[in-house]
Amino acid sequence: MSASSTLLALVLFAAGVAVVVWATERLLEGLVGIAMVLRVAPFAVSAVLSGMEAENVAVGLAAGSRGAAEVALGTVFGGGIFMACVALGLGAMIVPLRVRLPRRVLVLFAAAPVLAGLPLIAGTTPRWTGAVLLLAFAVTLVEVLRASRRHTFMESGEVAEAGEKRRPLWLAALLTLLGIGAITGGGELVASGATRLITDVGLGAGLVGMVLTPAAIEAEEVIRQVVPARRGRHDVSAGNVVGTLLWFVLFNLGLLALATPVRVPRLTRELDYPFLVGASWLATAVLARGRVGRTAGAVLVALAVAYAILRGLLR
Repeated sequence: MSASSTLLALVLFAAGVAVVVWATERLLEGLVGIAMVLRVAPFAVSAVLSGMEAENVAVGLAAGSRGAAEVALGTVFGGGIFMACVALGLGAMIVPLRVRLPRRVLVLFAAAPVLAGLPLIAGTTPRWTGAVLLLAFAVTLVEVLRASRRHTFMESGEVAEAGEKRRPLWLAALLTLLGIGAITGGGELVASGATRLITDVGLGAGLVGMVLTPAAIEAEEVIRQVVPARRGRHDVSAGNVVGTLLWFVLFNLGLLALATPVRVPRLTRELDYPFLVGASWLATAVLARGRVGRTAGAVLVALAVAYAILRGLLR
């Protein structure tokens, strides 16, 4: 890669980060505003809305239609591992997370990745398993909303003043849509810059599909974890990681299996899926303590590094 190309990649990456930081601030204001008007927990609103990753779905479906199984499934399994380990872990290393989640939500968070193994039972993901996962996704979101009613996620004194400003529903909705749209655009810049930095490196399809592509697509998730926590909205940060994982392993995988079945690589069944389940269980155990500190965050990040090394070594 030439010096000019590297410089362009770095500029795109930095510009994307700046856009995502600004957009996350707007999204935070919108999510909290909607929650206050509708009297729904900000955690639940964040879990339902923040997890909608249009770029992740688009990459998965496009890769699946072209037969690029590692990339298509990487948006689910690699993306899930990134959320559970890097987004949650690195975010906690920057700003420790303090939030108490409902027991039912923790159970769903741990169980959903287990269901992601259903499409892996055959050589090619069966369409009927996609329908099952989509149904499970709808049921899970309803349960998250129900479990969040009247649950105290944080002490009242921990909520930042900025998050307590009441806004009209139309303005809160506008800020939410603006935030999601700008995050998508900023995420594209981040992904473009990161992809350019790795394009000319000779790496295996599995490493690129399961580690580098999800990391490039979801790099902004670390910012989306840190910004709300720094503003005192630890519940919104937790909702982002929980909701995004549920969207990935239930909705995205379900849609992928239903719309464009793909071949199941051996390592996805033997390495990626077990690693996702283990990582989500560890993340669940950490979240169940009510606090994700820097040490726990470092452990999660180390697990992600170990996974990347294994994916690079195994072909």
